[in-house]
Amino acid sequence: MTDQNPFDAMMKMGQDWAKAMNPALESFTPKGFETLFPTMPKDMMEAFMGKGISPDGLDAKTRLLLTLAALTILGAQAEAQIRMTVRHLIEAGATKQEVAETIAQMGMFGGVPAMTKAMELANDVLEKDET
Repeated sequence: MTDQNPFDAMMKMGQDWAKAMNPALESFTPKGFETLFPTMPKDMMEAFMGKGISPDGLDAKTRLLLTLAALTILGAQAEAQIRMTVRHLIEAGATKQEVAETIAQMGMFGGVPAMTKAMELANDVLEKDET
């Protein structure tokens, strides 16, 4: 029997395999990765995830606000997704107030650190949108 944690051994095997397949992955960082994905136009969002798929259901802006709420609870592990969702929310017609209130309400479910991080990420996107 070995003293090594099986999870650590599995992770090391995966990392060694990734390095062997593509050495550049060792220095890959997902920061800014979301900028590779364009912002969908409002009409397209509505057609694909709003009234277009469910005429009596939620509109795209409401669905995106719910998505932002869930991502806020996940915390720092969803940074790129939070930035992309805020970007799409602005395009879908959400106000800065609606974005801020959605994030703030999640403080009681995800905790203040998760709420604070999501608010920082959202502010970064909103400030870029102003310029």
